[in-house]
Amino acid sequence: MVRDEVADYDRASELKAFDDTKGGVKGLVDAGVIEIPRIFYLPPDCFGKINSVPDVSDETELSTIPVIDLEGIEKYVTKRKEVVEAVRDASETWGFFQVVNHGVPVDVLEEMKEGVRRFYEQDTEIKKEFYTRDPMRPVVYNANFDLYHAPTANWRDTFMCSMAPKPPKSEDLPAPCRDILEEYSKQVMKLGILLFDLLSEALGLNSEHLNGIDCAEGLMILCHYYPACPQPELTLGATQHADNSFITVLLQDHIGGLQVLHQDKWIHIPSVPGALVINIGDLLQLITNDRFKSVEHRVLTSRSSSRVSVASFFCTGLRPTSKVYGPIKELLSEDNPPKYKETTIREYSTHYKNKGLDGTSALQHFRL
Repeated sequence: MVRDEVADYDRASELKAFDDTKGGVKGLVDAGVIEIPRIFYLPPDCFGKINSVPDVSDETELSTIPVIDLEGIEKYVTKRKEVVEAVRDASETWGFFQVVNHGVPVDVLEEMKEGVRRFYEQDTEIKKEFYTRDPMRPVVYNANFDLYHAPTANWRDTFMCSMAPKPPKSEDLPAPCRDILEEYSKQVMKLGILLFDLLSEALGLNSEHLNGIDCAEGLMILCHYYPACPQPELTLGATQHADNSFITVLLQDHIGGLQVLHQDKWIHIPSVPGALVINIGDLLQLITNDRFKSVEHRVLTSRSSSRVSVASFFCTGLRPTSKVYGPIKELLSEDNPPKYKETTIREYSTHYKNKGLDGTSALQHFRL
């Protein structure tokens, strides 16, 4: 039994040996592995639990997250009210929704996905130039940001860059996706500002409130590559986690695999052509005092296909900052006192990074 073999091996050495290749998970697949290394096995207490929480696919009304059409919200008051109500309901109950007619051109979405594939499918020696564990580098490429902290390694590679408030120099970005990264970031920033307006209104605040407290100041672009996995029953592309952002804007390809935990069931998130997936992050749950929900999600692996996704985190991450965030005072009352202590984004992000994707919420550390 594969679990019995796990007890007597030097995990730390195996992690370092894998990291030192600088080839990532794709490097393993390119080398022709037919059995995944033990560092990717789910921990013993999770083994066999990939499907232990029931899946809901298409047989009930819970089968998908809401899809919200943004067309006409700048022109028609009635339409905007409908959208704000839909955003409020989705943020309070699901923590996730998809948006269509969001203003980001379809050709930009498609080119962004292609740019990510071009990066990962280029020569390994070229990619190695970007491979690092230093989170302050202009571009950070590695396999698992929490490789040495998390109880299990995920079957994915990631390259990331902070595109706001201080984007890297163009020449520091990977050539296969340099131009589209810059264009996509501009488009997502515009969408993010609009979404924060809608979220502010959904909270009963002035539309500029969340933008006014700099929720859209930082933008981290994370480009994920999930290679086809020879043993998808033993690992995950991303273990159960919530995001350390205010909101995340996700572009996913047609392969699928993203699931959201809703009412104790794993809900498949379908790939809707031209849509972007929006989810509430931990920081927005904190400042809304639990009104909006940062919901746990995960990514399954596929035996037959690789998957790419682009997650745009509205968050300044580990950058030095003195700005303090806590529950928004206008949302508090005698019956709704603050549930969280104040923190900086850097402090929160550092805790999140050090904790790793271990299946627990980083928010617990900041609860009063």
